[in-house]
Amino acid sequence: MKITYFGHSAFLIELTNNQKLLIDPYLSDNPLTRVDPADLKVDYILLTHGHGDHIGDTREIAEKNHAQVIGMVELVNFFGRFGIKGHGLNLGGKFEFPFGSVKLVPALHSSAYEYEGQLLYMGEAAGMILEIEGKTIYHAGDTAEFSDMSLIGENYDIDLAFLPIGDNFTMGPEEAARAAKRVQAKQVVPIHYNTFPVIQQDPEAFIQLLPKHVGRVVTPDTSFEF
Repeated sequence: MKITYFGHSAFLIELTNNQKLLIDPYLSDNPLTRVDPADLKVDYILLTHGHGDHIGDTREIAEKNHAQVIGMVELVNFFGRFGIKGHGLNLGGKFEFPFGSVKLVPALHSSAYEYEGQLLYMGEAAGMILEIEGKTIYHAGDTAEFSDMSLIGENYDIDLAFLPIGDNFTMGPEEAARAAKRVQAKQVVPIHYNTFPVIQQDPEAFIQLLPKHVGRVVTPDTSFEF
């Protein structure tokens, strides 16, 4: 598979069968990426929670591509009002899709979205465990460090973990380094940093907190084979 990072928490995963998964597509207002949402062709959009910097361009991309939205049930139901197809899950729930499985796991964070002057509840924030093409990927979403991350490491063989390091809204580098040890990831990519002034971090400094050869910094708008 090929994975492209767009900065913040947004990723495109392209599978060998040409299916494409887009995670947390905060693109139009994301200063770290040059990608135009109108240029993306995707089959599924996966959302960790309902904040604007994760929902991003979901509606526009989903409508253009007839893509299916996957995430917390309240969040999926919100997009259903616009005729967008989706599959809602809840914490601890797992479902087998044509591309592989998605399981929602806890994240310590809030989740609400402002729409037409109202602040709407979007269900609990979540992390995601993806089992696709023989690989297990953990996208932590926005979260604080918490001890039950160790259960993920005990129950899953995590090949790749995307962990937020920005601090202020999520865990910072030191907590994220401990989280990486808890989930026992073979490879860790830092996310959710440097998008806004309050989450400025040095990703290389974070990498130095991890065991050798575990951490990897991915520059926005670049891809890597996995």
